[in-house]
Amino acid sequence: MKKDLMDILACPVCKGELELRVAEEDGDNVVNGSLHCGTCDETYPIKDSIPNLLPPDLRRELA
Repeated sequence: MKKDLMDILACPVCKGELELRVAEEDGDNVVNGSLHCGTCDETYPIKDSIPNLLPPDLRRELA
């Protein structure tokens, strides 16, 4: 996920601001990490450069 996407991303649950937490990066690309919403306290994983912004209940159904 490109870091400049943070300017347009919002929490899909409450539309709050997301905080980027980087575990692994390659230049300006986040390979692994998470996006955390401080408003509703939800966390969305980033794996293989792809953020999973499905609402939590849909992520649990697909797991």
